[in-house]
Amino acid sequence: MSQLPERPAGISVPTSADVARFAGVSRATVSYVLNNNTSVRISEPTRRLVREAAAHLGYVPHAAARSLRAGHTRTVLLPAAQSPADPLHQRFLAGLESGLRSLDYTVVQFGSAGLDADEAARAWAELRPVAVVAPGGMSLTPYGIAVLTRSGAKAVITLGPQPVDGAHALVVDQREVGRCAVRHLLSCGRRAIGVVMPQEPGLGLFAGHRLEGAVRAAEESDAGARVQPLPLRYEEAPAADLAARWRTLGLDAVFAYDDAYAMLLMRALQDADVDVPGETAVIGAGDLMLGRLLRPRLSSIAMELAAREPPAELIDRLVQNPGGEPERHHLLRAAAVTRESG
Repeated sequence: MSQLPERPAGISVPTSADVARFAGVSRATVSYVLNNNTSVRISEPTRRLVREAAAHLGYVPHAAARSLRAGHTRTVLLPAAQSPADPLHQRFLAGLESGLRSLDYTVVQFGSAGLDADEAARAWAELRPVAVVAPGGMSLTPYGIAVLTRSGAKAVITLGPQPVDGAHALVVDQREVGRCAVRHLLSCGRRAIGVVMPQEPGLGLFAGHRLEGAVRAAEESDAGARVQPLPLRYEEAPAADLAARWRTLGLDAVFAYDDAYAMLLMRALQDADVDVPGETAVIGAGDLMLGRLLRPRLSSIAMELAAREPPAELIDRLVQNPGGEPERHHLLRAAAVTRESG
């Protein structure tokens, strides 16, 4: 069994007192500077001197001690989803982490594989986070929300397609993607629309909501449109099989789950001599650069996650003002990008 190396004799863990002596300031000044306390006026040269002294000595504040003094942590917990996040969410979470760190929060990602919803909430609560942002793949229950709140979490926030009672919500309504795609196809005169449903694990939640939005858009139109789900694995053989029987389905358009599935199916349709977009219009989602390089160029649904208030600042506001009614903020914006495929 490997062991951590022993600390060399005579070398101790640096303290704030060491930093104060090295910088020639008081321990209170060190505390104000390193804890980003702006309530006390400290000149920028002094702040720089303290930071340089701390860096030279290798000193970092003790998070647990700071939490005891403050009565709460500055930790925001981001539980890792059990299914891989899509690139849109990954970009959003990266920006969220960066924004929270700039506000002096410590961001911790927590793996919860193998735990049910309430077990996961209890595990998160052990870390005493000041806020929790739970992604859509991690279910929260009223019990779990209560456990987190009683353990000191001032803001419990869900990030996903559906709000949860008792928690704030950053709503990412995937139905809007399906609605936008079908409305675009209807505007192009298409009336029989297939919707690709990926069979890979972890994509069912998003795919189901996108299908729901597609069906709703068809029902809301007065064009007599129909929507047909098309299960498909992300492999060449299943795509070729689907393309080979395409004309028996009576479809004149297809909305693929995303651009990757759209490109897979469009290539298979072309190999089966199905003209795109003459016989069948194809639209994906995600607006990948690669789709623009195909011939015909791929139409797509461009998406972004954006809120009126920067998410990190929103979380900070909820932490600073706990106890209000749960807030709902809709993040997903979707727009059709028309190119040659339909």
